[in-house]
Amino acid sequence: PNFLFPPDCLVVVVGQDGLVANTLKYLDGQPVIGVNPDPGRWDGVLLPFSVDDLAAIVPEAQAERRPTRSVSMARVKLSDGQELHAVNDLFIGPRTHVSARYRIESGDHAETHSSSGIIVSTGLGSTGWFRSLLTGAIGMAGPSSAEELQALQHNGFPWESRFLYFTVREPFPSRSSQAELVFGRIQEGQTLRLTSQMPDYGVIFSDGVERDFLAFNSGMEAEVGIAERTGILVN
Repeated sequence: PNFLFPPDCLVVVVGQDGLVANTLKYLDGQPVIGVNPDPGRWDGVLLPFSVDDLAAIVPEAQAERRPTRSVSMARVKLSDGQELHAVNDLFIGPRTHVSARYRIESGDHAETHSSSGIIVSTGLGSTGWFRSLLTGAIGMAGPSSAEELQALQHNGFPWESRFLYFTVREPFPSRSSQAELVFGRIQEGQTLRLTSQMPDYGVIFSDGVERDFLAFNSGMEAEVGIAERTGILVN
């Protein structure tokens, strides 16, 4: 970020949900007040307040008299030391419409994949891209879909959950690639490990901000897990 927030500050964000999400991931426990400047246009899941509310809300929040809600984040760390946080989700895959190639490891299970990339979702992001992926999978599987997946599709999972879900998009099985390790939970303290096999087109970005990406090319290793720090939203 171009601005460093003091540890004891209160942050007021006026804009759409995406601005709140992208502000949260650059903070370290500073509370955020989300303000909806145009309630007639935007639903504002992360924007519980109007501009007119600020005169009352800010003093209460500064005095710690307002309830707050924790928001867990995902973190990816690369073998070159770079890292990126996500409030909603991480995308790991190709920069363009070609197949992503990588090695994926979860626990003792490892595979080589050819796919359209991986989405790693937080609780906050579980009603966004994650829900869309589940809806497509359940629609193809039909009524036999597991109850757990259907519950996740409809309800997501809590914002403060100390786990993530990863979903592989369009995995392609072949003689040189597998497609069994395509969906799962990343518990706190665990990591999803990835090794890129993409010569020069692999990327990782968070929360839909494609221009703010990390290069993820051949030989680069990535570890994805729950971030230690959390976001704090004022209610």
